[in-house]
Amino acid sequence: MIDHDTATALLSDMVRVRLMEEKCAELYSAAKIRGFLHLYVGEEAVAAGSLRMLEAEDAVVATYRDHAHALLRGVPMTRIMAEMFGKQEGCSRGRGGSMHLFDARTRFYGGNAIVGSGLPLAVGLALADKQLGKPRVTACYFGEGAVAEGAFHESLNLAELWQLPVLFCCENNFYAMGTAIAVEQSQTDMTAKASSYRIPALAVDGMDVLACHTAAQEAVYHVRNGGGPFFLEFRTYRFRPHSMFDPELYRGKAEVEHWKERDPIRTFTERCLADGALTDDDIAAIRRSAEEEVGEAVAYAEAGTWEPVKDLSRDVMTPATAEALR
Repeated sequence: MIDHDTATALLSDMVRVRLMEEKCAELYSAAKIRGFLHLYVGEEAVAAGSLRMLEAEDAVVATYRDHAHALLRGVPMTRIMAEMFGKQEGCSRGRGGSMHLFDARTRFYGGNAIVGSGLPLAVGLALADKQLGKPRVTACYFGEGAVAEGAFHESLNLAELWQLPVLFCCENNFYAMGTAIAVEQSQTDMTAKASSYRIPALAVDGMDVLACHTAAQEAVYHVRNGGGPFFLEFRTYRFRPHSMFDPELYRGKAEVEHWKERDPIRTFTERCLADGALTDDDIAAIRRSAEEEVGEAVAYAEAGTWEPVKDLSRDVMTPATAEALR
């Protein structure tokens, strides 16, 4: 039976992510958020269940569907929302937007828009930690679409050869953009691919936050205690289209509704109530707190400021700055 504190923490994390994401969709429709926007609705159990097993000195690398990872890693929602708005108070000073959230303070290294690009970055971070003798874990999140990239195979190969402290977290939502996994890959079991590199691998029900939590606990222990890399395949599902531009012609509404029956927030809430871990008042308080946090984040972003035109060349390599560095 789950205890009260753990139930509160896991449900709070999922609700915070869900309400923030739904608000982002609303703001996008109102043209407050521009550019690309990839939402995590339906996949909350993965980030909520796994990220809590990491320590402050560990590193996290994510994909362009990165809002949940940034938030649960400790990046303030105010700074995330300001980044979505393109304001300079954002975590990337408004220059990255939705796909490029970044925060060195929490060791959150993206937000990486190129599919598979976070994998070699994670291997590099882990290699540095090993060479420096630091007992840290680098958790790398990526979709199953990245498994078709060469960087995936190169990264897993080196991680195993060099016994690097990397936790590979594959968020398998069964669609690489609009391509079903069975059409894209001949081997649809992601753990089999990891095992081919002699990396311990485990498939997890990504709609069950407790299953994600337990699996991450085992995996992080393995990596942190010198066991080398570990691979987790979280089998999950996104309820919304790939991005806000996606007409979603590749899957039927019945399929989506079928998966929504396994909504991780609803099923976990029901379980907590049945077990007596949480009461209706507890759940109402969790939602109220998340709503207040979202409201504060939107107000912060609205009140944010645009980067001055005179700063547009800041951190940009120009012929003049290149000459000065010679």
